[in-house]
Amino acid sequence: MNIAEFLPHLKNHTHYQGQIVHIEHIQPQEAEYGSIEQPLDPKLLTSLEHNVLLPLYKHQVAAINEIHKGKNVIIATPTASGKTLCYTIPVLNTILTKKNGRALYLYPTKALAQDQLRSLQKLSSVLKIKPRYATFDGDTPVSERGDIKKSSDIVLSNPDMIHVGVLPNHQSWATFLARLKYIVIDEAHTYRGVLGSHVANVIRRLRRLCNRYGSDPQMILCSATIANAQDHAENLTGLPFDVVDKDSSPHGGKEFVFWNPSFIDKEKSTRRSANSEATMILTELLFHQIRSLAFARTRRLTELIYMYVKDQIKQRDPQLSSMIKPYRAGYLAEERREIERDLFEGKLITVVATTALELGIDIGDLDATVLTGYPGSIASTWQQAGRSGRRSDMSLSILIGLNNPLDQYIMNNPGFFFGKNHENALINPNNPHILKPHLVCASWELPLSTRDELIFGPTFIEECTELEGMGLLHKRRGHYYPSPTIKYPAQDINIRSSSSQQYALVEATSGRLLELIEEANAFFQIHPGAVYLHQGESYTVIELDLIAKIAYAQLTEDNYYTQTKDITEIRILRTDQTKNIRDITVCLGEVEVTTTVIGFKKKRIFTDEVIGEVALALPPHTFRTIALWFDIGAATEEILMESGLDFPGGLHATEHASIALLPLFALCDRNDIGGVSTPFHPDTGKAQVFIYDAHAGGVGISEKGFELITQLWQATLQTIVECPCADGCPACTQSPKCGNNNEPLDKKAAIVILKNLLSKNI
Repeated sequence: MNIAEFLPHLKNHTHYQGQIVHIEHIQPQEAEYGSIEQPLDPKLLTSLEHNVLLPLYKHQVAAINEIHKGKNVIIATPTASGKTLCYTIPVLNTILTKKNGRALYLYPTKALAQDQLRSLQKLSSVLKIKPRYATFDGDTPVSERGDIKKSSDIVLSNPDMIHVGVLPNHQSWATFLARLKYIVIDEAHTYRGVLGSHVANVIRRLRRLCNRYGSDPQMILCSATIANAQDHAENLTGLPFDVVDKDSSPHGGKEFVFWNPSFIDKEKSTRRSANSEATMILTELLFHQIRSLAFARTRRLTELIYMYVKDQIKQRDPQLSSMIKPYRAGYLAEERREIERDLFEGKLITVVATTALELGIDIGDLDATVLTGYPGSIASTWQQAGRSGRRSDMSLSILIGLNNPLDQYIMNNPGFFFGKNHENALINPNNPHILKPHLVCASWELPLSTRDELIFGPTFIEECTELEGMGLLHKRRGHYYPSPTIKYPAQDINIRSSSSQQYALVEATSGRLLELIEEANAFFQIHPGAVYLHQGESYTVIELDLIAKIAYAQLTEDNYYTQTKDITEIRILRTDQTKNIRDITVCLGEVEVTTTVIGFKKKRIFTDEVIGEVALALPPHTFRTIALWFDIGAATEEILMESGLDFPGGLHATEHASIALLPLFALCDRNDIGGVSTPFHPDTGKAQVFIYDAHAGGVGISEKGFELITQLWQATLQTIVECPCADGCPACTQSPKCGNNNEPLDKKAAIVILKNLLSKNI
């Protein structure tokens, strides 16, 4: 069965109940070719011809021409558009012609670095003078590291290793850094939020040390399509950039299907499980031997969908049960490489994966992709969908909607998805909670001076002065040095967190470290009595040591999960921007958020029945961040009271739905955002709805929400109005992370509030 026959087959399936709500027919595209202005080394040309990589696409040529002119370039084009050649050709040409050039390739994962290493090996296999290249990460044997530093022309690594392994030991990298010509950052769109803000400072530290050794490397970035490619590249590196974003590669046509699970109870807006829908579709794809890849949101769901499909296919064709495998982080590297190889070589028909396979690892030609839930951004959706149809044949992508506001908005508004520019990738390198630790690291690597303001930005002097006051830096002869008590500061900074403080989750019986939990999340995830899922196993936390920051847990077979209850208070510290939309005031500024976890509920896994409630006595967690807040107009409360609607419940529902839909406009996760609503806030004397960055110091999400507040209100109103539930549900106003267990909520009151905000008829 081919792709053209498969959709009609699904529609005739006994399981089908009209789940297809939209089909986007994406037309095939012919390739457009171009010619490089500067001649390439003949040996490199021979290699490109040998590997059937010529002629080059127009966007590849445009990028290479700009790189040859010495420009910093970001290539922001879709999956499988040949971005790798955009940097590989200039790098290899420089190594072959100038002999002493070096290049550093940075990838977000070790697997992607290994995949690109294989591509380099293939491309350079026919070169008479072969470049020397190697990966340098946590898996690199100590015995090989010295040779890599001294003799490699190309080093493939990741930002974590640069931060903790290379920069603090830069003296041993002196020769490499002195000759460094190119820094390549692949999958640059993944560096956003807290991680991106950290990586931006790692890159600034790297540039500073390169300058120390006499080099000024050119930057080449590759990214999925995002709305602000140039701004993101410049924020990430601190340098000016040119953008290449017009894709000229060929691709076959694609049928992109939006599949919304059918209702079980329309009044309560409960739908069939997206996981069971994915299982049915994948089973049919496997049975008809259509090469496919499915994405699931978590490791646990990846394993569950795999087991369900395998069980179903065994009943229909037992021989095919060996043709499906799961793929996720946590597996041994050799296991993941074997799955990648088997899928590439056709030994597997179907793989169920986490986002670990979203990035550009070459797994060959696939016919179909199934996305179990909206990945959270348009960019990630296209990355996952683009794993099928990577050459010229027709392909199929099916996006299955989950029962939450974001997914349901996408299901009900396909024009928004297919007609909208991609989201903005947001970072904040000047976040003081992130910048300060990197300044301490930079001083340890090389004493800081006023010249470094050009590298670290306008708050550099202020932050150094504060660090001096904290006893972390001391000033001598115009330079800042680290305090004598500081030893190897990089190892104390987790670049995936806005806080250096972490709690350790330890198995009580063995003392084995299970995981490290960011301090901001500790009381929510590993409080006494919490049920914590680790690599598919359930653990109950039996003790939390607040002084040592250690939680002790033991394996459990209890069939319940835990959900915390908390109280959050917010205080306005500073208002930076204000705008009036008719009689509505919208503000942006710094706030102080204080959250206290006061207890938790025990809920049965399958029914969500509350089987117990436990009080907790934990200290409050307080942090400063950036927030937007708005009032609702003087007449709205009176209208709600006259209508007999719940005013606080309407504010609460408006807050929940707004938070859920903000990721439509910014590359962020719902967990990156928090909110508070109140009928009376003491700092304003009015009813307010607050939406804040859930990371200390902020990473730019609230700023984007402030900028696009009207569009956010419109999307929020549309989602609530279109939801068929009577009183609010997980698809519109309920939040899975609500500290008040979604009480009170009033869907009808939220509609009145949002219509008033948008000056619509109430």
